[in-house]
Amino acid sequence: MSDWLSYKYFVYIIGFTAQILFSARLLLQWIQSEKVKKVLTPELFWQFSLIASFLLFIYGWLRDDFAIMLGQSLTYFIYIRNMQLQGSWKKLPKTIRVFLFAFPFIIAFYSFNNNQIDVERLFKNEDIPVNLLLWGSVGQVIFTLRFVYQWVYSERRKESSLPMGFWTLSLIGSLMILSYAIIRKDPVLFIGQLFGFIIYIRNILIGLKPTSEK
Repeated sequence: MSDWLSYKYFVYIIGFTAQILFSARLLLQWIQSEKVKKVLTPELFWQFSLIASFLLFIYGWLRDDFAIMLGQSLTYFIYIRNMQLQGSWKKLPKTIRVFLFAFPFIIAFYSFNNNQIDVERLFKNEDIPVNLLLWGSVGQVIFTLRFVYQWVYSERRKESSLPMGFWTLSLIGSLMILSYAIIRKDPVLFIGQLFGFIIYIRNILIGLKPTSEK
């Protein structure tokens, strides 16, 4: 029993650390944007995003939660691409860059070659009914589409930026994931999404202000 509790707390520590980093990136972005009354994209936003995504992917894997893993898998390389656009990716040591880039592939390889049926574990988890898994996965996909939109937008402008569509998709996806977290009774997802929800609304309000008022 004590071993199970120790493992459970260890998993939650990983998840909460990821959410703290996700919240820190939003807080940093929000504070800097409030100062100039304009939506900004600081370098640390993407650096914190990548580290947090790394940790949350592990959290989802340890929790047998495909919806969480799906969301992080879809955004992981977009974070890297934004770091490349801002020039911060090359500042990392080459060994760390190689490891971070290869990490998702290492996990995928291990999952299908570890003498365990990971597909059964992820898709037939008794704690997550199929309809709830679908709801959470759709929420994660919508939440992820914000970064696909942001990526295409940034590539066209050849600079990393966070347009209005990014915050709108963030708000919709966050609502779905927040409801998923409540039903799933997942404190890590709930706290992370609750904080982000407030920031998304504020960035939308800043973006809606006429240029003369910014």
